[in-house]
Amino acid sequence: MNVGILAPELVERLMQDVVALSEARVAEGGVPFSAQVVSADGRVLGAGVNTVMEDHDPTAHAEVCAIRDACARHGRTNLAGTVLLASGEPCALCYMAALFAGVSEVLYAVSADEAARYGYGYGTSYRLLSGFPEHFPLPTRRLAVPGALTPFENQSSQFRRVEK
Repeated sequence: MNVGILAPELVERLMQDVVALSEARVAEGGVPFSAQVVSADGRVLGAGVNTVMEDHDPTAHAEVCAIRDACARHGRTNLAGTVLLASGEPCALCYMAALFAGVSEVLYAVSADEAARYGYGYGTSYRLLSGFPEHFPLPTRRLAVPGALTPFENQSSQFRRVEK
C-alpha cells in the first residue's frame, strides 16, 4: 500500500499507536479522537487528544492539539514534510489547521461518515471549505474602524527596517 511520504510499515505501526491513544482516552472518560504529527522517518513530533470539554475550548480538537504540541516542542510554526495521523477524519477546522501549519499529508483511520454513526456528525463542516465568508452560516461583515490598519503598517515598517 503506497500512502505517501511515510513508508508503509511505519504507517501501520503509527496508526495503531494513534488508535491505542484513542482507546486510552476513552478509558479515561474522553472522546475517541487522537492525533500525532510525525516526521517522514516516523518520529513523533507532537501528539494530542480532544480536550474540548475539559479545557472549555471548542478548538481543542485532537489534530489541533497535536499540531500545537509539535510546533511548541520543536520551536517552529511550519510543519512542512510532516504527516498528521488522526484517529478520525479531520473536520474542516482541523483540515485548515493542518493546511496553515504546512502539514504535507493527512492520514486517518475512521471516516467522517463512520464517526457520524457513533454520534460525531461533523461532516457538514466541510461545506465551509468550498465557500467564501459571505456565504458562511455565521454572519461576517467588515466594519470601518479608524486606525485599524495602523498596527499592520507599523509591523510592515518594522520588517522593512530588519530586511535592510
